[in-house]
Amino acid sequence: MRPLLALLPVLLFIHGPAVSQQVDDIYSNIDSCDVSVSGDVCGCYLQAELMRSGVILSSSVLPVDAPGTMIISWNLSNQEEGAYEACASLTRNGSVIDRRCYSFYHGGAVPVRFDVRDFLADSSGIHMVIYAADPAIVDIYYMLISGERAVYVYRDRSVKIAGGRGVPTLIEWKWPVLLSAGEMYTGRAKIVELSTGQTRAFMNRFVAVENARITETYEDEMGASATVLGTSRVPFRGSLRFVLNNNTVVEVVEKKTPVLLEGDDETVEISWNKRLDPGIYHLRVILLNSSGDAIDLRESVIEAEPVIRRASNESTASESSPSAPGMAALIAIFSVGQIHRRCNRKRRI
Repeated sequence: MRPLLALLPVLLFIHGPAVSQQVDDIYSNIDSCDVSVSGDVCGCYLQAELMRSGVILSSSVLPVDAPGTMIISWNLSNQEEGAYEACASLTRNGSVIDRRCYSFYHGGAVPVRFDVRDFLADSSGIHMVIYAADPAIVDIYYMLISGERAVYVYRDRSVKIAGGRGVPTLIEWKWPVLLSAGEMYTGRAKIVELSTGQTRAFMNRFVAVENARITETYEDEMGASATVLGTSRVPFRGSLRFVLNNNTVVEVVEKKTPVLLEGDDETVEISWNKRLDPGIYHLRVILLNSSGDAIDLRESVIEAEPVIRRASNESTASESSPSAPGMAALIAIFSVGQIHRRCNRKRRI
């Protein structure tokens, strides 16, 4: 018996403590639901149901291969006012491991301290315009979703919402992760009012695209330049096309931009084949994406003036002959010297 008891701690050390699987959190409204799971959930399934008065209105079953946050869209065709309940069950081999539910009321007059007037998720991040009658402090969960799984979740704590109906609060959150061009994503913001616990969520889908814009240009008789600012979390791999014309196309120069992300800016410089002849020129600077599509444009005018050069004979003459003031100074010095010599001779006599 004693040998078996002595082996027990060794066996516990080898196998380690049992890791539980659980549903940590669930939130739902009439449109969608987010569920967070933790533990050794590999091989598990998440079953989500939206019910009203015990009747299942919408359900979904998703495979779970790792801990994280899953998002379910209910897609109800008829969103009636009333009380609802959303439940999430974590199952394995047909057995329920953990289950959690969330109740909410849809429709009717609901007192709120602030109103999200505009919401947009795109390739750069999340943008919101919030009006509030009184100041409020909230927590905001920012989620980037690919498919039904959140690939990025961040909780921004104690965000201050300024009060006053006439002064909106603009909130912008930039994605810290890279996006893949052409892939469908969903951006979601869940706002929790700390004093009341009231929670609201907003989200929309978007296709990730590379993007940038021209912020500044410069041009003269010798060349031109353009500054490009990245505005997407998809790496921008584009080019700039400089088109110079004077009634007809004089020159076209195209040059690649450095790879740009949201907030990055770089200046691209080019030189003309030769200094521009005198005249008025029209310059078009076109920003192209990696597919060759024009996404931004700047136009300007170059007024090339003639170069003023001195004639060679004038230059030689000016260098070989002294100036009039110089000659006058030499004559004055010579005269003073002559007078001085005469005075000295008279004294000797």
